[in-house]
Amino acid sequence: MDVPLALLEDWMRRYYFEVDYDLGSSGVEDYSLADLRRMVGLEWEELDRIVFHDSQTLGGERLRQAIADQWGSGDSGRVMATHGSSEANFLVMNALLRPGDEVVVTDPCYPQLFLIAQALGCRLTKVPLRFELGFQPDIDELCDAITPATRMVVLNFPHNPTGASVDAREQTALIEACARVGAYLVWDNAFGAITYDAPPLPDPTGLYERALSMGTLSKTYGLPGLRVGWCVAAPEVLEEMIRYRDYITLHLSPLVEALASRAIEESERFIGPRREQCRHNLEVLAGWCEEQRDLVAWARPRGGSCIFPCLLEVPDVEEFCHRLAREHRVMLVPGNCFGHPQHVRLGFGGPAEQFAAGLERLGHFLEVGPREAVLSAP
Repeated sequence: MDVPLALLEDWMRRYYFEVDYDLGSSGVEDYSLADLRRMVGLEWEELDRIVFHDSQTLGGERLRQAIADQWGSGDSGRVMATHGSSEANFLVMNALLRPGDEVVVTDPCYPQLFLIAQALGCRLTKVPLRFELGFQPDIDELCDAITPATRMVVLNFPHNPTGASVDAREQTALIEACARVGAYLVWDNAFGAITYDAPPLPDPTGLYERALSMGTLSKTYGLPGLRVGWCVAAPEVLEEMIRYRDYITLHLSPLVEALASRAIEESERFIGPRREQCRHNLEVLAGWCEEQRDLVAWARPRGGSCIFPCLLEVPDVEEFCHRLAREHRVMLVPGNCFGHPQHVRLGFGGPAEQFAAGLERLGHFLEVGPREAVLSAP
């Protein structure tokens, strides 16, 4: 595999720990271990009983059952616990794809959802999510892109980085389009629990045998440091994934599994407060975007905790984001990380006061930064 540089991860590595105001991440405010223990009633004595032996390849039974109960059909035999959804994606792509396979994705798209397929030599069919339509997918166009040559369709709704989504009827149409040709449907459900105008979508693995869904504690749960994700799929798919996992991570830590199990069993205790925080921050963001309407164009998200606005008066968005981080200690992710250089990923899942302060700094730099760049140009 000729794996390309992960531009998004490279950007985060460069600035995530160097700024005071994070407006670029797509997750929510992090919880601490003390928070977790208090929220689920976890005593130190229970942690002290953990023995650091190896765990099972698919994950410990309690963790897999918790995932199956919350995000699957209740069948733990259809669950693999992974090191974040990034490992799940890597294993899925390697297990099911071969050079020359056709893979349908949206554009823009979270990079890991297509770059592994590209590195494997697959042919990508990119279906645009158009800014002028609020990034909402044209379901007919997306279904038409799924042909008998299609091996896999990879979707992420609510969507990273735009916040766009589909409704249950549109989801059904996509599942039926995959079923007609026997294509695998890979459904990245990282933001599935945070929606604004409709209930969360059903997990497609209960509706279509060749559907796979992926989830993570890194987004809506506020527990990214646990590095726990999962894949829900048919047992024969999980067996193929095991063949690759045996050469890399093998299994999770029993300590991590114990913490993750309790969090997922009490999922609404974690997700509920962060969902409400996102709702609050979204209204603050909407007001800010209205104030900045001559400089920023945006599409209101239907779910998740990030948007993908266009900076109307910034000639070089990547350089703008570099300066914003270095000079004002505010992080945005430039749109070139997603193949759309005039846009930025702006996350609104963080602490309310910090989010508002970061927006204030961003607004000031939008007003003076591009002008300074023009005046200083030779």
